[in-house]
Amino acid sequence: MFKKIAGFSLICCLLLSIPLHAGAEKKGPRKNVIFMVMDGTNSDVITLARHFKGEPLALDEILTGGVRTYSLRSAITDSAAAATAMATGHKTTMDFIGMVPYQAQDGTVGGRPVANILEAAQEKGLATGLIATAPVQHATPAAFSAHSISRHRLEEIGWQQAHQNIDLILGGGKRYAFSASDKQGNAIRTQKDLLQSDSLPLYGYFADEDLAYELDRKVLHPEQPSLAEMTKKALRLLSQDHNGFFLFIEGSKVDFAGHKNDPVGMISEILAFDASVQEALTFAKEDQQTLLIAVADHGNGGLTMGNNRTDKTYPDTSPDHFVAPLKKAKYTVTGALSQLKPDRSNLKEVLNSYGLDGVSPQELVKLKNGQNIEQTMVQMMARRANLGFTTKGHSGEDVSLYSYGGAGVEHHPTGLLNNTELAEYVVKHLQLPSLAKLTDEKFVSAQEHFESKGFRTKIQKGDIGQPVFIAEKAGLTIQYPANQNIRYVNGKKETVNGVVVFNGMTFWIPMDKEQQDSWTPVSPNYAGI
Repeated sequence: MFKKIAGFSLICCLLLSIPLHAGAEKKGPRKNVIFMVMDGTNSDVITLARHFKGEPLALDEILTGGVRTYSLRSAITDSAAAATAMATGHKTTMDFIGMVPYQAQDGTVGGRPVANILEAAQEKGLATGLIATAPVQHATPAAFSAHSISRHRLEEIGWQQAHQNIDLILGGGKRYAFSASDKQGNAIRTQKDLLQSDSLPLYGYFADEDLAYELDRKVLHPEQPSLAEMTKKALRLLSQDHNGFFLFIEGSKVDFAGHKNDPVGMISEILAFDASVQEALTFAKEDQQTLLIAVADHGNGGLTMGNNRTDKTYPDTSPDHFVAPLKKAKYTVTGALSQLKPDRSNLKEVLNSYGLDGVSPQELVKLKNGQNIEQTMVQMMARRANLGFTTKGHSGEDVSLYSYGGAGVEHHPTGLLNNTELAEYVVKHLQLPSLAKLTDEKFVSAQEHFESKGFRTKIQKGDIGQPVFIAEKAGLTIQYPANQNIRYVNGKKETVNGVVVFNGMTFWIPMDKEQQDSWTPVSPNYAGI
């Protein structure tokens, strides 16, 4: 059924150019939020990582509860719906990025953008940052920085990120990133560049796609920074802003390894994420005004410590039975197979680099002739390590919630929460504008608005391939290119306070706050439960 959410306004006005960090000065100590997500992580693999490390994780110190992850229409979510819930406070459907289902006046159902906590932080005048080990245009970081009907539109998401005035972006996704020169910031490409950088804005794309797994990175891609290094640099630079900051960090590749059922890759990435958490926690403890939230968006792979081999032996199965085989691995399965020659003549060496020593002649023949050597290798590793996997997809269990707040943090999330509740903790701590109010301001239906004012409207393809909304009346032509923060009035370029979004049917445009009093309220329809 469809729920109506009142307060959405449709009125024409000139949109002012608002400079970066144009919000009002904060009273009292600046406040910050570090929001961290480990993608695709269930509880068993965290336990396994702790055994592997042989000592407590940084996460252990700040365990405060659990989070329910289901999406609008499924008990098992995808990353797009999960991240949208955390970033906007709205449940949504699979693949939607920063959007909720919406029924237009003609009855068609599409996506309607809703404001996220990063945009609210910018509205308040805070510095903002985005970090991921996947392409930064991937579903989870995208939901905190863009709006699209499909998580797979990475170039569209990249265009929006480039026009969101984000101060710091670090991670993968160079292939989908908008030209760094057009961002007028510092463009970096290597770990050395990162360590030497000392000012904002800062944009670092360290791989065309995702960054290497941490275990592989150290040897095969040392030019890439670690997640902990990116976190430490981001905190040092963002904390120089006197208004405070919002920083989003994703340890993306636990999920990647989970889809492969590669326990070596999963542990590698959890420990890399935990090192990043340690950097964030150290900062938060020293600062005392920083709210730190760390959480998984969903489980993946259904890893279990124990399989059918331990049905009767589990009373005598020590942690070493699980981690000893894993500790033999020099690389993840991805890193190991990247060294395999086309004729597979070095297969034995590749297997050894993944920790699979003592392979029998029969197993070697099977691997040499097999169609899916990766799957065979991870199955062999899981069997040796007494591990089980139930799926190569996501799972629907509740996930652990980690949070920390010092003396200057009045509330931090505890107990069993829904993922939609996390955004409100950020809003309250930073004293941000209401997300519902911000949605009404930043996402107005262009067609409904301009046609109500007597304009003729149309949508056509622009010069650079982006769709353009055009409104014409009495010698006045107004154009809004999609996925950018600009418009043209009779050919004159103007900056607008937000990104222009096109959902395939409807253009959504920002409106000037100064003109709110003259707006005519209209109630759009949301498609939901």
